[in-house]
Amino acid sequence: MTEFTSEIKTIPHNDEDIFRVLSDLSKLELVKDKIPQDKIKDFKFDSDSCSFNISPVGEIRFEVIEREPNKLVKFQSANLPFETFLWIQLVSKDEKDTKLKITVRSKINPLMKGMVSKPLQEGIDKIADIISSLPFDTI
Repeated sequence: MTEFTSEIKTIPHNDEDIFRVLSDLSKLELVKDKIPQDKIKDFKFDSDSCSFNISPVGEIRFEVIEREPNKLVKFQSANLPFETFLWIQLVSKDEKDTKLKITVRSKINPLMKGMVSKPLQEGIDKIADIISSLPFDTI
């Protein structure tokens, strides 16, 4: 498995509010217009899955496979040509100080790894930036 991780982001909200939103992706409907279309296109979601388009990779779909209250939401890819898991990890440092890290692990053959590593890392970083800027207390 090849692993990619985002930078650790600081979110000025408590872990309970963040988890409440990230564990039920349908809540993102309330902030869909705040997601920059230049970073992620065709963003669609329901309570247990999300899909989006990242150039040049194309459409990516993830389904929630595990939830650990206030700490973790784990996803598995549904339409990539290689097995991929994505973790959104939360660590509360204070009432309004939560750290977020996104980790992706993929079974990528060496040829594919060379082609998708850079866009996949950029996509993970974009997702972390977007998540960290959401107004969790009003969603």
